[in-house]
Amino acid sequence: MPQATLSLRHFLLAMAVVCVWGTNFVVIKLALGQLPPLLFAALRFTLAIVPAIFFLPRPAVSLGNLALYGVLIGVGQFGLLYIAMNGHISPGIASLVVQTQVFFTIGMAMRLTGERVQAFQWFALLLATVGIATIGLHTDGTTTLLGLALVLIAALCWAGGNTAAKQGKAPNMLAYVVWSSAFAVPPLFALSLALEGWDSVSTGIRSASLQTWAAVAWQAWGNTLFGYAAWGWLLARHPAATITPMALLIPVFGMGASALWLGEPLPAWKLVAAALVMGGLAVNLLWPRVFRPAP
Repeated sequence: MPQATLSLRHFLLAMAVVCVWGTNFVVIKLALGQLPPLLFAALRFTLAIVPAIFFLPRPAVSLGNLALYGVLIGVGQFGLLYIAMNGHISPGIASLVVQTQVFFTIGMAMRLTGERVQAFQWFALLLATVGIATIGLHTDGTTTLLGLALVLIAALCWAGGNTAAKQGKAPNMLAYVVWSSAFAVPPLFALSLALEGWDSVSTGIRSASLQTWAAVAWQAWGNTLFGYAAWGWLLARHPAATITPMALLIPVFGMGASALWLGEPLPAWKLVAAALVMGGLAVNLLWPRVFRPAP
């Protein structure tokens, strides 16, 4: 039976996952120094497949559902995110803005179920929108309107992937992610060759350093395989209301790591924007838990 109280060991595991997912944006930025973004995404999902696919049975969902999730997450979310982070948006801001997928996911779910948006959800959306608008008003050399738009579309694709996964109802999310990745790799390689060119692809592969290949492996094995496996393991043992709020720390780790390792500045406007977006996420996530009507 799921336990509401986290033991120290389970708490540290959840924090490790959140830390990996947050600091991952810095790892992406480092790898993009040598690899074209679409090639980087293709390599990341290739390593997510091999060798894991030989040890995980195919989940009992349709090929169409696997393909939809793979394309939305692989090409839509990460392909666009990598392009945006290739000189159009800073890692810290990207880690924050992409979390708007929460609102897109809720909107899609409500459209499918016919539910109405509640007052607290409108308030949460307003807070997050003001935060995103603050970022848009302060675009500079590290964050542009193009980068902001690309990350918002990536968040929309992530929400679409969430909706596809919910409809697929796969019992093993790790196997679902691995097998769906097989549908992300071909279009990513094809788009890389078409848009980035063979010269750029071959040069990137030949010149990639050991650090870059380590970043690709970390994307596949640390961020994807460890992250999803550990998070799913925790969700199987604790209520979602206990585990899910910890994901609010992802932008904290993302912005902190970017400031510490890459020297990304944290002016007052950026902190205000972060507080607004994270405040909106927190209201949306925690309001129903705190103000749940008495039975």
